[in-house]
Amino acid sequence: MSDEVQTWIKETVTQHPVVLFMKGTAQFPQCGFSGKAIQILKESGVQDLITINVLEDAEVRQGIKDYSQWPTVPQLYVNGEFIGGSDIMTEMFESGELQTLLKA
Repeated sequence: MSDEVQTWIKETVTQHPVVLFMKGTAQFPQCGFSGKAIQILKESGVQDLITINVLEDAEVRQGIKDYSQWPTVPQLYVNGEFIGGSDIMTEMFESGELQTLLKA
C-alpha cells in the first residue's frame, strides 16, 4: 500500500470531526452495514459528516483496512480516532455512548 494513500487517510480522519469510510454514499449505501452506519449517524444528529466511498478506489479500500488494522468497512472515525464498524456503532448508539462521543 502506498504511503500516499496512508497519508491521505490520516489527513482526512484528522481534519474532519466525523468521517465514515463506507461502501457507496450516504444517499445510496451499497451494503446493509454501510446503510445501518448512516442511519445511526443521522439518528445521532450528526451534521458535519464526511463519507468516503471505498468502492471508487481499490487503494483506499485496502488502505483504510491497513490504516485501522480492521478488516471490514464501514469504519467510523471521530476526531481522528477509529471507533469501529456498524456492529460497534450499534452497541454504542443503543447505550448512548455514541451520541455522547459525537457531541464532545
